[in-house]
Amino acid sequence: MMFAGLIFLFLISSLWAGKALAGMKRSPSPQPSPPRRGRSFFSAATRLQLSNLSSATQRLQLSNLFGPTRRCRLSNLFSARLRLCIYQRGWRTLPLLGERAGVRASVFSLTLSIFIFGFLSANAQELFVEKSDIAAKDVERIYTKGLQFLMRNQTSEGNWKDLPYGGEPAVVGFSVLSMLAHGDDPNFGPYSESIRHGLDFILKQANPKTGYIGKTMYNHGFATLALAEAYGMVDDARIGPALLKAVQLILTSQANNPLGAWRYAPESPDADTTVSGAQMVALFAARNAGIAVPEDAIEKGLKFFARMQTAEGGFGYSSPAGPNAARAAIGCLVLSLAKEKNSKSFQTAFEYLKKTPPDQNYGQYYLYYASQAFFQGSPQAWQVWNRKNIATLKASQSAEGNWEGQFGSTFATSASLLSLALNYRFLPIYER
Repeated sequence: MMFAGLIFLFLISSLWAGKALAGMKRSPSPQPSPPRRGRSFFSAATRLQLSNLSSATQRLQLSNLFGPTRRCRLSNLFSARLRLCIYQRGWRTLPLLGERAGVRASVFSLTLSIFIFGFLSANAQELFVEKSDIAAKDVERIYTKGLQFLMRNQTSEGNWKDLPYGGEPAVVGFSVLSMLAHGDDPNFGPYSESIRHGLDFILKQANPKTGYIGKTMYNHGFATLALAEAYGMVDDARIGPALLKAVQLILTSQANNPLGAWRYAPESPDADTTVSGAQMVALFAARNAGIAVPEDAIEKGLKFFARMQTAEGGFGYSSPAGPNAARAAIGCLVLSLAKEKNSKSFQTAFEYLKKTPPDQNYGQYYLYYASQAFFQGSPQAWQVWNRKNIATLKASQSAEGNWEGQFGSTFATSASLLSLALNYRFLPIYER
């Protein structure tokens, strides 16, 4: 209650400051033209200065100060659709706050209040649910070393050198996601050029008529996820229309599938849990970004996963048999994003996941899903899993900053980084 009261006071003082400043700076000049989608309240130079006020390590420490439960409450003060609307439409979305000066003052006042509260309260951490003993500097050192490797090995076309996998839209999407997940400004930060080139590659791989990205639904699902997470963050007018087409293709493919799920091609009549998991996560991310996703599509996907769940609690590939840890993680994540964590299906799947060792043949693929499954499933279980993962990745990272795996160094590196990215929690899909 005390925390909620403080946040309420911060909001009221911020709105008051915005109105006051807006009233003081009335200008006789004509109203400005509507801003482009993705335009920030602040100029490019100011955004870069604000971004550099804190190092990534300090951002990670601040992230750990606010437990996920409290962060989720802050995030949920505004719905995902409203947050996107505010970002895309600028000050016009908040007419009660006055002109630009009012919005800038409000945003700055609220941000400054939260920072002061977090840093100056001696007993601040006692107010929050989750505490972490993770060494922020270790995570940051591993992460930035991996990102530097990805930057060095990207081609001028936007894909990566380790063909054939480095040239697949899914792998490019993973790499873009790992850069976005670090929390730097995607338009002006240190990885902005790599992000822009990667997204450009993905967009050029999309069929202009159907929206199909790449040559398999694996590629399409993960590339769609990258577009959904970049939408509203990256200033590129092509992302929105491409995302809409990509989502529509996923929905059409499911509607035409007798099992209500997905396989390797859009027109496939059968389905499996790995391809279907990629499409389901992409749909959840698109919904978070404000794209309309029918509830019926989510329900059909969940029913397919229910039919694939085995007696042990895990999930089979295309039948309820032969479960493994990677598919259990996929199922747990899908159920978590669908807000089904209280269901028997999730509970049995999560218990299976906790006691099942990963399949070494799909090491990084497991890491990518398991990190999110543990994070969504239990803060305590994730702390234990995360600590072991950090130690393992720290010991196995090469001097160049990469990891090796069955699907090439780019996928292995980006998937490994994304398994660490829950320590930052900047991507919208990581919200509990």
